[in-house]
Amino acid sequence: MESIEVLVGRIGKPHGLQGLVTIDVRTDEPERRFAEGARLRAEPPKGSAYAATELTVEGTRWNKQVLHVAFEEIGDRNDAEAARGTLLYAAVSAADTPDDPDEYYDHQLIGLRAYDEDGRELGEVTRVLHGGAQDLLSIRTPDRRDALVPFVKVLVPVVDLAERRVVIADRPGLVTPLPDEA
Repeated sequence: MESIEVLVGRIGKPHGLQGLVTIDVRTDEPERRFAEGARLRAEPPKGSAYAATELTVEGTRWNKQVLHVAFEEIGDRNDAEAARGTLLYAAVSAADTPDDPDEYYDHQLIGLRAYDEDGRELGEVTRVLHGGAQDLLSIRTPDRRDALVPFVKVLVPVVDLAERRVVIADRPGLVTPLPDEA
C-alpha cells in the first residue's frame, strides 16, 4: 500500500539542558504521531546548519498546553537550539484518514477542483500551506493565477472527496479578481 508524508509538527524552543524541545503541533493525533519510538522525517529550515534528516521520539510530556519531546538524536540544549524550526513529517498509509470527518490530509485536498457557490469552476487546489493562524488552500485558476484561500468553514463550506471538489464562498479579490484587476 502506498504511503505519504503528513506534517505533524515543528520544533520550537529548547526546554532545559537535556535536549528537550517544545513542539508546535500540526496534527490532531499528537499521541499517535509522537509515540515513543516513532521515527519522523526532519526537514531543517533553509540555511540551517542542522543536518538531521530523521528523528526518533524517545519520550514526551505535556506541560499545560505545550508538548515537550525528547528525541534520541538531540542530546543537549545546543542540539535543541540548532534543531529549532525543523519541520517533522510522519509516514501514513495513503488510505488512512483522520478520525475527525472535518479534518483532511494534504494529499486528499491537492488536485480537487474548486467551484464557487453557483457552480462556476474557479480552478484546482495545488497546495496546502500551513500558516500560523490557519491553513491556506492554493488555487490555480484557469488563467494560471495562484490564489490563496483560508481553509476555514465560512470560506470553504464544502469538501467533497468522493466528487473530488471543494466549494469556495468566493468574494471579489479572493479567487476572482477585483473588477479593476480583471
